[in-house]
Amino acid sequence: MRPQSDNNSNAAAATRALVQALDNAAAFGHAISGLQRIETHISWIILTGEFAYKIKKPVDFGFLDYSTLALRRACCEEELRLNYRFAPQIYLRVVAIRGSLSSPRLHGDGRVIEYAVQMREFPQQSLFSYHATAATLRADMVDAIALRVAGLHRDAPVAAANSDFGSPRSVQHWSEENLAQLRNNVPAERMPASFDRLCQWYDEITGLPERLRLRQQHGCIRECHGDLHLGNMALLDGEVVPFDCIEFNPELRWIDSISEAAFVAMDLQARGYPHFCWRFISGYLESSADYAGVDLLRYYFVYRALVRAKVEALRLQAAASTEHEDYAGLRNYLDLAAQWAGSQNAGLILMHGLSGSGKSTVAAALVEILGAIRLRSDVVRKRMFELEIDADSESAPGAGIYSADATTQTYRRLREYAADILAAGFLVIVDATFLSRSQRQVLLELASAHRCAGVVVDCNAPLDELRRRIRERENDPSEANLQVLERQLEQQQPVDPAEAGITGIVRVGSGGLGDDHTQRIRELLLAEPVTVARPE
Repeated sequence: MRPQSDNNSNAAAATRALVQALDNAAAFGHAISGLQRIETHISWIILTGEFAYKIKKPVDFGFLDYSTLALRRACCEEELRLNYRFAPQIYLRVVAIRGSLSSPRLHGDGRVIEYAVQMREFPQQSLFSYHATAATLRADMVDAIALRVAGLHRDAPVAAANSDFGSPRSVQHWSEENLAQLRNNVPAERMPASFDRLCQWYDEITGLPERLRLRQQHGCIRECHGDLHLGNMALLDGEVVPFDCIEFNPELRWIDSISEAAFVAMDLQARGYPHFCWRFISGYLESSADYAGVDLLRYYFVYRALVRAKVEALRLQAAASTEHEDYAGLRNYLDLAAQWAGSQNAGLILMHGLSGSGKSTVAAALVEILGAIRLRSDVVRKRMFELEIDADSESAPGAGIYSADATTQTYRRLREYAADILAAGFLVIVDATFLSRSQRQVLLELASAHRCAGVVVDCNAPLDELRRRIRERENDPSEANLQVLERQLEQQQPVDPAEAGITGIVRVGSGGLGDDHTQRIRELLLAEPVTVARPE
């Protein structure tokens, strides 16, 4: 952080006086139903009932410069332009604040003393951060966030391959700045031991420049939101609405899309929802199909945790607080970053069973319980053929997108994605029927290649129950019907514990996943991988 000059100190005091003077209904030129102020490390937000006004603080943090009135006006105008992409129902205009510090007004004529972004106010209870704190955050909300973020990235402009945005220089600069600002702004006696472990982890990362350049070349650097955490998303009229994107520095907005996804995942875990963290990651990757980005997921998760730790450090410095409790948030972010930096839990779980046996339900539960990334064959298949996941391909059993060739391609694609996930050191759950040995071997070979456990979760249910479940399916990516079930019954090859790559088999009946099943899966994932010679 740059040293604060006397001029900046005077400007900060003036802005605080201005905000306090705005505690006056007559200043706004419209009816208000109450006044409330919210302060962050870079701005003030004044809530009036119908409208909200955001005033930028005269600060200069290096990565952000609001130190002059001209800069604050330009950033207000840029904030309006950029956020209108996501939230046209919220962002209205830039307004001039006129008059004097003791008697400001947002209407009429006179000398301009400050600028504000006028927004339409919405209930604070609409914020996903509010839901997280109130313990009302639900799985369907997380799924909606995953779809919205993936769609936002899909539609975002792509940076030129030769741009400096997302380059190794840019990315590594911001990581280094996080560490430097934490060193400079956190007293040594307050710094947790996890910080030193993180510095060492950064020093030991291999091949990062080449990995970052590859993402650039593949068009993964896009004009994103830049500050996408739960406090900057709201649920309005049933729609996930991002707002308050980064306007003050394009380098922090033109970023790798997986960096932004990592921010949402990190925020979910930091707020006490590790299970939803993994649900979001799986849902986002399923919608975006950016499984190659998993290679940098850990790096960006750590980076985002350090960004929030840095914000905590700046907030504490601004408050000049020395209370031990105030450092809890900073410590939590640093500890979370160190936890992710030091974790390697590569493992392979194959779901196995007839259509209707509960594979997808069990797989979804395991994603959250174990912290895994799920691949669904039904979704991957439809993406390959450029179909929406709930579309009806109108394919007959064994034909169209379910032909033998299409099925072979689908399992190869599943293998490709699973290999990316395992190489990045994460647990992958592959949700498919895997009724033939050849299909299983395509994936199980990865367990030996990556020297990790290969667990088969075998799902079963009585035939009458299978038929009932299939008849009652709605809005499911699977197109399996009763005719498909009969075909599966004729062609299935029961899983053999001696098949190469299988560490163990866990059988789940129609009662669903129980604690005993989960415990056994955990034990198998920790076991030494078993390699059995493949039969000729």
